[in-house]
Amino acid sequence: MTVRVALVAVAVLVVVASAAAQTAAPSAQTTSPPSGNAQNGKAVYLKYSCYACHGYDGHGGAGARLVPMRMNLPGFTAYIKNPRQMPPYSARVLSDEQAADLWAYVKSLPESPAATAIPLLSRIMNER
Repeated sequence: MTVRVALVAVAVLVVVASAAAQTAAPSAQTTSPPSGNAQNGKAVYLKYSCYACHGYDGHGGAGARLVPMRMNLPGFTAYIKNPRQMPPYSARVLSDEQAADLWAYVKSLPESPAATAIPLLSRIMNER
């Protein structure tokens, strides 16, 4: 009897695993997130005056520092659609593709060099 129960349990596991694999595979293929186009993102950044708060280089100002971008694309998109301290850019204002473009542009902006890589700052730090 125990062998029969074990065989039934294995059969059930095979069916469940097979069903899970079949449902997971198509969704992974059909819903790939947009990767974004940095050139289009630059146009969006300028059009919506993101530079007014985040600076032309994304290093901050009145708004948060964007560079280096620490959010992944889904997190970035969710944040700009429902932010805490800036105007929301809902789907009526900014599409998911435009959000992906904007994210790609911000990701393409160069990071600030380390203080030790700037000769004057390095010299000042060494004088202390």
